[in-house]
Amino acid sequence: MIVAERKQKIIIDKFGRFGERMPDGRLTAPSDGKVYCLREAILLSKQLDRPLSRQEMKEFEV
Repeated sequence: MIVAERKQKIIIDKFGRFGERMPDGRLTAPSDGKVYCLREAILLSKQLDRPLSRQEMKEFEV
């Protein structure tokens, strides 16, 4: 019986360089330059059980 070892794909190396091309951390759209208190906004969104409106997000601008 022949036993063969599988080579592991080195994906972790590429994962470490994943954010280099996205300096502001966004994956979908360029940054608008505003800074938000996201933890508090996320907590409110979870309490309301819905996404926050633009007006509600203005309250969390720094």
